[in-house]
Amino acid sequence: MSDAASGSAGETGFLPVRLQPTEPAAQARFEARSQRLMDLVEGRQPDRMPVVMYATFWLAKYAGISCKELMYNYEGTKDIALRAVQEFDPDIAAPGMMAANVFGPSMELMDFKQLQWPGHGVGEHQPYQYLDREYMFKEEYEQLMADPTGFYLRKYLPRVSGALEGLADMPDLPGMYYFRLISGLRGFNKPSVRQALMNLLKVAEEVDVMTGHIVDFSSKLTNLGYPRDSGSNGVSPYDFIADYLRGARGMMTDLFRKKDQLMALLDRSREWLTRIAIDNAKMAGHPIVMIPIHWAPDAFMSDKVFREVYWPPFRQMLCDMIDAGLIPMPLWEADCSKRLEIIKDVPRGKCIYWFERTPLTLANEVLEGQVALRGNLSPSMMTTGTPDDVDAAVKNLVDNVWNKGGRLLLDCAFGIPDETPVPNVRAMFDAARKYAG
Repeated sequence: MSDAASGSAGETGFLPVRLQPTEPAAQARFEARSQRLMDLVEGRQPDRMPVVMYATFWLAKYAGISCKELMYNYEGTKDIALRAVQEFDPDIAAPGMMAANVFGPSMELMDFKQLQWPGHGVGEHQPYQYLDREYMFKEEYEQLMADPTGFYLRKYLPRVSGALEGLADMPDLPGMYYFRLISGLRGFNKPSVRQALMNLLKVAEEVDVMTGHIVDFSSKLTNLGYPRDSGSNGVSPYDFIADYLRGARGMMTDLFRKKDQLMALLDRSREWLTRIAIDNAKMAGHPIVMIPIHWAPDAFMSDKVFREVYWPPFRQMLCDMIDAGLIPMPLWEADCSKRLEIIKDVPRGKCIYWFERTPLTLANEVLEGQVALRGNLSPSMMTTGTPDDVDAAVKNLVDNVWNKGGRLLLDCAFGIPDETPVPNVRAMFDAARKYAG
C-alpha cells in the first residue's frame, strides 16, 4: 500500500519505497487494490468486494507435483505461485504462498521435532502434521520467566531440534565477570557445544537463502501490482504456551493446578510476542499481522476461561499492536460464534477478523462493523462441490454480508484447501467479480 492509498498505515512508515511497483500501470493497479483493502479495514465500503489468494499445498495440486517437491524447490515453488496469482488475478495475494511451502531444507538441517512434513514423517503428498508434546515441563515456569533467553538456548532449542541438542551443555553466562568471564568461555569448546554451534550456522545460512527467495517472491508480487495480505505472523499468548511449550494436556491441567504461574507467564509472554510482532512487521514493511488462533473456539474452552484467561492478555496485545501502527488479523479457527460479543471489544476500524467456520452473517450482525471480515467459503464445498456450488456460495455471501454493509475480504475458510479442483478456484474468483465487482 502506498502512503497515498493506505490511510493510517502510510503514516507509520511500514511501507518503504522499495516495496512500490516500478512500472506505472502496475503502480496504478497496486494503489487501487491497496485502497480497497484499507477501505475495508478503516470502515469504508470499497468500490468492489476484494478477493484474496492464499494457498499452501494446493499449489502442488495446481502444478501436478508432490507436496515434497514444493517444499524443496525454491525457484520452482516461486514460479508456480506467481503463475497461479497471474492466472486468477486476485485483488490481494498472500506471501504465505511461498513462505509456508519452502521450509523443507531448513527443517531437515535442524532436525526439527515439532513437525512432520511431506516426505519426512508423512507421505510426499500429505501436509504438515504437528506433534503435540510437552516442550516445557510444569516445574519450569519460573525458569522461563526469570531467564527467557537462557531457557531457550539450554532447554527449549535442544528439545525441539536434534541438530541443536548440544546447546544444553552451554555454560551458564549470567554471573560471569572479569577474569571469570574469560575462563568461563572454555565451556563453548565442548565437542557437543561446538557441533551444535556449527549446526546452528548451517541452518542460519539455509534460512537466509530461503528468506531471500521469499523476499524476491513478495517483490515480484508488488511489481505485478498485487498488494500482500500481510507481512508477518504473530501468536496469541495462550496459544503460544499451549501449542509450543506445554502441549494440550499440560496446558489444561495447568489451568487448575498452576493457574497463578500460568497467568503470570501469559502476561510476560505477551510483552515478548508483541515486541517480536512489531519488529517483524517493520522488517517486512507491512502493517498487517496474521495471527492464527487455535484454542479460542467455542468447543475448546468454557466461556469463563475465555473471558478470564484467554482474552485479557490477547486483547491487550491487539491494542498494543494497534498503538504501534499495526493492523492485527486474527484467524479465528473453527466456530467462535459464542465469542463474538466478547471479541467485539477492540478499537473500531483497526483489525481484520478472519473466520474459519463462524457464520459470516452472524459475525457481521454482532460485530456491527467494528472490524473488517475475511473468509469463509467451506472447505468441504470447495473440495467436493462443483463450480456451480462455489458460485452459489459466493453469491450467498454477497447477498447476506457484502450487500448488507459487511466489509468482506473474500477467501476460503483457511486459504484454498489442498484438494480443491482448479475449476472450483476459478469459479470463486469469477463469482466474486460477477456478483460484487
